[in-house]
Formats: sequence, C-alpha cells, structure tokens
Amino acid sequence: MAEQLKPRTEIPEELTWDLSAIFETQEGFEAAAEQLPKDVQAFADQFDGKLDSVDTLIAAIKEYESLMAKGSHLGQYGMLPVSVDISDSEAQQQARHVSNVLASFGAGMSFFNSQIQEVDESTLNEVVEKEAQFGPFIREVKAAKKAKLAPEVEKALAQLDPVFEAPSEIFEQARSADADYGTFEVDGEEYELSFVLYEEVYMYHENPKIRRAAYDKFNEVLSKYQNVVATAYYTHLQSEKTLATMRGYDSIFDYLLESQEVDQELYHRQIDMIMNDFAPVMRKFITHLKDVHGLEKMTYADLKVDLDPEYTMPVTIEESKDLVQEALAPLGDEYVSMIMRSYPERWTDFAQNIGKRSGAFCSTTYGKHPYVMVTWTGQLTDAYTLFHELGHAGQGVLSNENNPLTSARPSLYLIEGPSTFNELLLTDYLKNKTDDPRMERSILSKMISRTYFHNFVTHLLEAAYQREVYKLIDAGKSFDAKKLSELKLSVLEQFWGDSVELEAGAELTWMRQIHYYMGLYPYTYSAGLTIATQAFLKIKSGEEKVDGWLEFLALGGQKVPAEATLVAGVDITTDRPLSDTIKYLDESVDRIIELTGELDK
Repeated sequence: MAEQLKPRTEIPEELTWDLSAIFETQEGFEAAAEQLPKDVQAFADQFDGKLDSVDTLIAAIKEYESLMAKGSHLGQYGMLPVSVDISDSEAQQQARHVSNVLASFGAGMSFFNSQIQEVDESTLNEVVEKEAQFGPFIREVKAAKKAKLAPEVEKALAQLDPVFEAPSEIFEQARSADADYGTFEVDGEEYELSFVLYEEVYMYHENPKIRRAAYDKFNEVLSKYQNVVATAYYTHLQSEKTLATMRGYDSIFDYLLESQEVDQELYHRQIDMIMNDFAPVMRKFITHLKDVHGLEKMTYADLKVDLDPEYTMPVTIEESKDLVQEALAPLGDEYVSMIMRSYPERWTDFAQNIGKRSGAFCSTTYGKHPYVMVTWTGQLTDAYTLFHELGHAGQGVLSNENNPLTSARPSLYLIEGPSTFNELLLTDYLKNKTDDPRMERSILSKMISRTYFHNFVTHLLEAAYQREVYKLIDAGKSFDAKKLSELKLSVLEQFWGDSVELEAGAELTWMRQIHYYMGLYPYTYSAGLTIATQAFLKIKSGEEKVDGWLEFLALGGQKVPAEATLVAGVDITTDRPLSDTIKYLDESVDRIIELTGELDK
C-alpha cells in the first residue's frame, strides 16, 4: 500500500516544532493559565471606572498590552498541538480548556474596551501626543466607538466566544477527524487516502489514473458530511450577521471590512477584475497544460498537475536552508539571519502524520518567535510553501520588534503581501540560475501553478463564492448544502468557461477550506499578492529600493492599508497594481508557451 502515514508519536523530534519557547514545561503553562484570571482581576481593581486622566490611560494601555501578550501565549501553546494531531484527545481537551480560559479572560478585560471608548476624543488625542506609539490603537478605539454596545453586552459576547468558534471546530472535526477516506485502487495497487494526502499529494499526482481516482474517492466521502458542514457554516454566518446588526451596520460586508480598514470598493474590485480579466489568462494556461500532457480533456481533478512533472526538482529540508539563504539574499543579511533562526530554534513543524490538518500556516504572538506548520513531502513545491509561511514569520518578527502589541498586527488586507513576495524571490532566484529552457519553463509554470494559482485562483474563487453566500445572508435568506454547491459550481463555470470539465465533486469545493470561517479573508490572498507583485516588479526594475519593502514589513498597524502600501511604492487606491500583475502573468504564460515551442523543435 502506498503513501501510508505514521501516528504523531512515531515522528522524529527534529521534524516537529518546539513549543518550549512559549512555556518551558507543561507545568509552567498550567500555572500561567491559573494565574491569568488573578491578573485580570488585579487589572480591573486598578483601572475599572478610573480611566479619568491621560496618565492613567497610558498606564492602563501598557498593562493591557502585557495581559494580552500573556493571553496570546496561552492560546498559542494550548491550541497549536491540535493543528498537528486532531486525533490527540488530550490536545483537544487542552485546546478547549484554553478556549474557555481565554473567553473568561476576554470577558474580564471587556470593561477596558468599553470604557476607553467612552473617553472623549480630546483626551484620546492627548494620549497620542504623549505616547505616539499608541496612535494606531487610539485610531482603532475611535473607529470602534461607532459600533460599541453596552458594557454588559460586550462582556456577554466575550464570554460566548467559544460558542462563536464552535462552527469552525465542527467543520474541522467533520473533514479531518470523523471522515474516513479509506483507500482507492488503481491498476491493482491500493492507495491510502486522507484529507491531507489528497490536498498535499494526490491532487498533484502526475498519473491521471491515480489523480482522478483519488479525486472521486475523496469527494465520495466528503459528500457524506455536506449537510452537517453546511449547517455549521450557516450557524457561523448567522452569528456574524447578528453581530453586524447589533453593532448598527447596514451590511455584513461593512461589518467584516471595518477591521481591515478598507472599503467595499477595494473588496469588490479585487474579485471582479480577477474574475473578468485574469480568467482568460488562466484558461490559456490550462489549455496549454492539457495539450502538453496529451489529455483529451482537462477535468477539475487535473487542474493542479505539474506542467513537466518529470522535471520536478526534489528538495530536502536540509537543502531548503540553502534556498532560503540564497533566494532571500536581496532582502539583506539581517533579514536572512532572522529567518535562518527558524531551523535551529525549530519554528517549523515539517512532519507528515496521521491527524495533521491540511494546508499550512504561520502563527505569531507578541514576545515569542513565530510557529510555522507545513507538510514536507520533499518537493520544490514544499519549498514554495515554506517560503510563503516564513514570509509571514518575517513580517511578524519585524512588526513585533518595531511596535507595541496594540499596533503590531497589520490589516488583514496586507497580511499576504510578505508571504507571496518571498515566493516571487524564490522564483526569480531559480530562474536566474539557469539558461536551460526546460528549467525556465518549469520554474515559470510553478510560479503560475503554485504562487498565483493558489492565491489568484483558488482563494479568489473562494472569495467570489463567499460573496454570493454573504449576499444571501445580508438579504435575510438561508441556504443548505445543495444551494452552496450550486453557488460554488456557478462561480467555477464563470471563471473556467469551456476550458475545464467540471465533473461531479467540483461543486463540493466549498467543504475544503477553513477560510470561510475567518470573515472576508479569502480575497486578501490576491490583494496581498497584487501588492507583492507590484513591489517586486518595481524593485526589479530599479524604480523602488528594497529598503521600502523592509520598512513596509516593520510597519505593523501603524498605517491604514492605502497609506501602508505607499511605503513600498504601491498605490492600491488605483487599479494599476492589479492591472500590472495580470499583464505580468499574461506575459509569463506566453513565455511558457514559447518555451514549449522551442523544446518541441
């Protein structure tokens, strides 16, 4: 049997992350969890009802930041283990315990947010005059004034946080823990299947028989859970709509975009331009992919196949260190040295094991180094994923080093720029190393199929579908699994047209991403990549210096997105960054086709 996964207990330590940088021992974690409520009570005793002067406000903000850091450390240590082994019952219990602790923490701290929102603006302005570092936090306080609720309501909502998080946990349990994907057979050989194996291995498999058989089996099992997942999703969206209404927003879109500090124009433009202007570019690429592989038709199961799988470059974890040092060199020695710390300090969980969630992520918390989760299969594509997540890590470290906690986190609109910028650096490095047309074609195709397909297509199509679902909720309508499948299929048909056959199972793609439980997050992938591409092209041409990009990484939340991107030489208030990105990709696809012509001679 092929592709068997091991239990977490059999994974070598060096392939796992080291959480001791957060708490050295489990006992230390438990003591901190027990101490936190006492610290919150002391904070309340000192400041509840007493935010009556500038100096008191400043002292309260500083203590607030300290407590928020402690809470985030508990959350990270308590919840990361579930990500790498959802089948670990002890980890599940710990995660739920921490969730309850943090809910109580949020409730205990809610008075501060309520009361600081009652402070008059002139006093808030004096805080910024005296402590400029708190400017971004005060900006958020002023914005939150418009949507504040009674203090007792805010406290109750904070206590209900685990309930609001329940739908996403139900989704994760259904797809990753309860679902048994079994095995499938091709040409007499049996293959083990899991959610992670499909998403990380079989979806890219070079053998069309294996790729399509895995697709069929995967969706057969997934379909059995569509009703419970649809119900969980409906519950989540109803919670968001209820909160939007309670806080006085006319639209759920305005409510969810408020925290990103962007308006609906930027949101809709990102989706509409890619759906309309980028779709023809991807149809051209997919049709070329079909022709190169000699496929009679390009099915939905075939979309992620490599253009030249026989030329795929294997990469070990050890070799990835050289790639990091060399490809990220344009960002300077200091940046590279910071990222290289991730190896000896074990920031990254590379393991393949039973119960590990699919995908990849970077978790950052103030005062500690970031944590990265990937699933390493030994291919160049894994290096792209690692570069992506280390891009998040680099921004997290620089933001935290240059900002107080309350202003360290950038807007969600910007968050995917640094990650995808590092992917572009990897592509550029690999391309410059070769004069072999086959290698150049392979590198360019990976840039399209991994960096841009993932962010400009997969996540963008999530966003386009998500927009239609939110429109239903905004209009007071409901949905079931059948309706969600209809909406997803409609979006896929609009984008791919006649270039792809959308066989059974394509409509269930809405069941495969946790992003739908994170507000209007999916569209920010393409927004971030647009920023990254424009900055990358300007740096390559000499129009901008890399110093501007590094300054952008260190901004945190100091500036709203439209101002922050200007530091990197990108103006997102116009459609030029998106137009230039699409033009760059169109030229790259044409170059791939040209190289194929050369190789076929």
